[in-house]
Amino acid sequence: MPEVVPVPVPVRRRRRGRTTLLIAAAAVLGLGAGTCAGFLIQADREPTKLPSLSQPVLTQAKGEAPEPLSAAHDRQVKTDGDLRKLLLSKPKGAKDADWIAGDGWMDIAEYADMFEEPDGAFEGLVDEEFRRVAETGWSVGDTYTVDIRLVQYRQEEYLAAATSADDGHYWAQDEEGTDSWVIPGTRDGMAYVHTKADTEPGYLPLYEAEAHAYRGDIAVEIWVYDTKPISKKKIMDLAERQVGRL
Repeated sequence: MPEVVPVPVPVRRRRRGRTTLLIAAAAVLGLGAGTCAGFLIQADREPTKLPSLSQPVLTQAKGEAPEPLSAAHDRQVKTDGDLRKLLLSKPKGAKDADWIAGDGWMDIAEYADMFEEPDGAFEGLVDEEFRRVAETGWSVGDTYTVDIRLVQYRQEEYLAAATSADDGHYWAQDEEGTDSWVIPGTRDGMAYVHTKADTEPGYLPLYEAEAHAYRGDIAVEIWVYDTKPISKKKIMDLAERQVGRL
């Protein structure tokens, strides 16, 4: 009789951050060349007469200032708080994920360890201004599991959450036998079902579905595993509800 596949832990297969650094270096070189060319052109021109320092007086608006947004409508207040509260709740009848250690938070070292090359991933996450990860997951029966992560970045230099989601799309599309759909309400969010199972002698086949999206400074990662094919409805339902909470 085939042995039941243990609860899987998703392994991210990419090293991020290198492309961003190369683009930044090219931008610096381009800026230097443009500055030199501009200086030479300007040196041959006649001086331009400066405008008058006198400026028209602007009339100050009257009336009361608008009320500040409430915590319910101010997204920054929501995402700067406890990210775990924005994760989907475990459905009725499901079991808590025994692969999630601690209190639902994942630090940079733990998150980098999910990559095939943890050292390189750690360096890339530092470059991308990694902030924190909130994670939840559950299992139903002996084979169906769900793992959801909200990965937040500081985004003081660039939009790392969008880059993270793009990386997810790249690797998901690279899988053989993959169907994909746009997640409604997102700019570039996509859900994927891998129709070809991973198989090993003595084990049941393992099917996988995933979703990647971002909103603001948060990248959303959803992973679903089962020993039978996973439907579009299941992964899309999880993706739409999770993105809708951000």
